[in-house]
Amino acid sequence: MTSNTALLIVLSLGIAFAVSFYQYLYKAKSRSKATLLLAFLRFFSVFALLLLLINPIISRKTIETIKTPLPIVIDNSASMADLKSDKLALELFDKLKNNSALNDKFEVQTYQFDADFLPSDTIDFKGKQSNIDAVAKNLKNIYKNQTFPTVLISDGNQTSGEDYVFGFNPANKVFPLVVGDTMTYLDLRIAQLNVNKYAFHKNKYPVEVFLNYAGTKSLNATFKITQGNTVLNEQTVAFSPSKKSATLNILLPADKVGLQLLKATVSSKESEKNSYNNTKNFAVEVIDQKTAIALIADMAHPDLGAIKRSIETNAQRKVTIVKPNQISSLENYNVLILYQPTVAFKSVFEKNANAKISTWIITGNDTDFNFLNQNQSQFAFKMSSQKEDYLASFETQFNLFALDNIGFEQFPPLENPFGTITANGNSNVLLSSTIRNIPTNQPLLAFNETQGQRSAYLFGENIWKWRADYYVNKKDFVDFDIFLDKTIQFLASDNARKSLVVSHERFYNSGEAIEITAQYFNKNYELDEKARLTIAVTNTKTKQVKNYDLLRTSNAFQVNLDGLTAGNYKFTVKELNSNASYSGGFEVLDFDIEKQFVNPDWNKLNQLAIQTQGKAYLANQTDALVKQLLEDESYKAIQKTIVKKSPLIDWIWLLVLLAASLATEWFVRKYNGLL
Repeated sequence: MTSNTALLIVLSLGIAFAVSFYQYLYKAKSRSKATLLLAFLRFFSVFALLLLLINPIISRKTIETIKTPLPIVIDNSASMADLKSDKLALELFDKLKNNSALNDKFEVQTYQFDADFLPSDTIDFKGKQSNIDAVAKNLKNIYKNQTFPTVLISDGNQTSGEDYVFGFNPANKVFPLVVGDTMTYLDLRIAQLNVNKYAFHKNKYPVEVFLNYAGTKSLNATFKITQGNTVLNEQTVAFSPSKKSATLNILLPADKVGLQLLKATVSSKESEKNSYNNTKNFAVEVIDQKTAIALIADMAHPDLGAIKRSIETNAQRKVTIVKPNQISSLENYNVLILYQPTVAFKSVFEKNANAKISTWIITGNDTDFNFLNQNQSQFAFKMSSQKEDYLASFETQFNLFALDNIGFEQFPPLENPFGTITANGNSNVLLSSTIRNIPTNQPLLAFNETQGQRSAYLFGENIWKWRADYYVNKKDFVDFDIFLDKTIQFLASDNARKSLVVSHERFYNSGEAIEITAQYFNKNYELDEKARLTIAVTNTKTKQVKNYDLLRTSNAFQVNLDGLTAGNYKFTVKELNSNASYSGGFEVLDFDIEKQFVNPDWNKLNQLAIQTQGKAYLANQTDALVKQLLEDESYKAIQKTIVKKSPLIDWIWLLVLLAASLATEWFVRKYNGLL
């Protein structure tokens, strides 16, 4: 309070006393109790009113004790129950949570985790995944800029998320309380199996397998990959106390089209405590995506051989070089490459008017541009008889498909008649042309899409020189062949637009998120946000049907089907307003990742403790953990003096007392006949 405010308050006291004295005590014939009461009430009312007008700032000091937070986090995943650690973990959790000494020193707060980090409301040890890294990230967000210890009750076996050892803040100590039997048992397990979800028919696909061994003696294990009763691969793997892991790289043939279910198994003559982790089911969908390409030309040219060899580096492409008069039907081809069309190509254009097969037109010095003007509508040509060399310039804004600049500007020029090429509609230009480094503002390689039919145009011959030049500089054809393959892939893609588009996998592992995404388009092919989508999922074995609504996301509709047991399922997605529907199927593979473990991961949890300068404890060392936490002088409660300042006018009770004083004075005067 300032000196000016104090003087005003003293002055207010004087004024209040003077007013009450003058009105009730000055020249008063008698000073009865009623008169003295009225004088006091008037004094209080005037002083309170003046005090409110002055409105001094009132300061109040309070002392607050802030304890160090102590998060106690328990592992709620199913592996705790599988290792028979659930009851002990819950006992330790309750013991620490209810410890009076810890509660006196710390602000004890409890959490649980499995796939997510949650408050410890319902601990049932049924979590399908273990994500200790989620604990690290959430604790960082909850206790920002604070120094605190963490007690982690877990077996340390993580099945999802990033490496948790380096996820925790190294400035905050972590004290893992390791539960489970740490005795080493003989155990073989498939730690991880990596395989592509898709493979091409008649190719070979790689399978990468990581095998782990726990034991004290040497043994030979047998590893097999089987499909039904057929053994696709079998080999012997040696393990010893010094060699506890092995990595196998296997190539399997993709002989059959469709979803192929396979089983990987590792075994030995020794008995094991846990044999569930010896087997892993996996699946590969073999796709027959052979693309038949007709390279139609009425002349001999080095470009034809170069294009054929380049495209066929992808085993899923087959190029047939034919003359226009040899084409009887187009139904056997997915893409047409028309090399320097002339009048001889008239029958090809006429047949393709009905077939609507995607085409790649390559022009050159022998092209009949008048014929092209009459038989295609994407470009208009005004060409002269003069030949010209055109260099390429890469357009970075091209976005139909991803392609890096492989040095197009350094390639030799292509030859084409000099003239004007004008696009009649929307055209996506990948390469534009220059003449002696002067831009022509005309395309060299462009792509079009009209009413679902795709086309590409290369305005110049001698592309064989590009491939040869690339080899001279890079000693291989890889990136150049990828460039031509992506061109063919764009043309070969089925781009028929459906009103209901559904995305899903053909198989999922048990415990994984089973998400199905759908988009519904109106007649203008705009995403309809008001669509009502439902899905009916049927187990093909039990015939049990489950119905769900798809929920709106930012740009699609989605449903999560977590909780489905292993088996085959069929489903139908339906849009209720239009009755548009899509049917498909998927398989849930029998794989419980939480059953892969035999022991707690003491080494990993101990590494975490060392990384954060904490200490790992076993279940029977809980008292030692409590003692260390209580004796650690770095975690002391902090007392803070909090000064709260508030203006007097905020005091509601002073206003109430002022009103009561004025009312009482009026009633006393009325009662004594002074009004």
